[in-house]
Amino acid sequence: MMKHSIYGLTFEQLTAWLLERGHKKFRATQVWELLYRKRVTRFSEMTEVNQDCVALLEENFVIQTLTEHVKQEASDGTVKFLFKLQDGNLIETVLMKHKYGLSVCVTTQVGCNIGCSFCASGLLKKTRDLSSGEIVEQIMNVQHHLDQKGEGEKVSHIVVMGIGEPFDNFENMNNFLNIMVDAKGLAIGTKHITVSTSGIVDKIYEFADISQRVNLAISLHAPNNELRTQIMKINRAFPLEQLMDAMRYYIEKTNRRITIEYILLKDVNDHVEEAIQLGALFADIKNRVYINLIPYNPVDEHSQYQRSTQETVLAFYDTLKKQGINCKIRQEHGTDIDAACGQLRSKQIKKDKEISINS
Repeated sequence: MMKHSIYGLTFEQLTAWLLERGHKKFRATQVWELLYRKRVTRFSEMTEVNQDCVALLEENFVIQTLTEHVKQEASDGTVKFLFKLQDGNLIETVLMKHKYGLSVCVTTQVGCNIGCSFCASGLLKKTRDLSSGEIVEQIMNVQHHLDQKGEGEKVSHIVVMGIGEPFDNFENMNNFLNIMVDAKGLAIGTKHITVSTSGIVDKIYEFADISQRVNLAISLHAPNNELRTQIMKINRAFPLEQLMDAMRYYIEKTNRRITIEYILLKDVNDHVEEAIQLGALFADIKNRVYINLIPYNPVDEHSQYQRSTQETVLAFYDTLKKQGINCKIRQEHGTDIDAACGQLRSKQIKKDKEISINS
């Protein structure tokens, strides 16, 4: 029987688990600090903990379930990891360097069923959800990578924007968030965490109600139903009218701003006309949204899409600004490696299959 990752337990869950087995509450604090502050990688390194407790943990859990399969480093400091899970599946995690700190983009599912027509992540359909432990371990493995460099660097920001739809793995994603913000562990501030969704409306309402206090981003990519349905099939289930109502509810309930993600596709959604429509869509809440204009990373399998020209991007940006919309053109990271989310995984799986056929 495969053991679960100890990283999947919140502090409260770990405490309850140990109490049920006759251990004192302070043992949970010891174990937690060893995992997240001293960042041990083996239970045998928990020398401060009673050996009976260590043996119990080792019998029921593992610390490391991910192995590094491929690592790519870009000239701008971006590092892209391809991790292999215990069942052999592959996932991607990305470390990005910003002026404000070190950000990690985590994956929440093996594959994706949302099926956005421009996205490399959806080339391979969803196999399964990641456990909360597997999501946490992505952060920990990146932090171990930083620790090994010996420069005292720490993960300061998290974006839940990797492979998969986070709101389609809602419970595990929330567990992950609770573990990340815990003051006794990594203590990453809620303002430094962003969760992105393609627009699962009922989960946006639920996310607002549980008040995680982290940032919310919506992958929009089109200002009208016809165009959004063309490039994002989720719009058939949750059209823009429903999505806009959910966003207004989130803003009212949490008093937080929403980030709107908009990938610019040449001659598809990048005309001034779409910029005018986008401004009008958010006219009543323009002070509560922030639009990220994202340059498209071409994907071989989606050859129908190309990157918008710089002139077009600037015209789109200027049109939004003239309507009083807060927006920016997102800085790119890792342009000299497989930059598109899911691209490294897709290429590696294809490579592994070719090796298998030829061997």
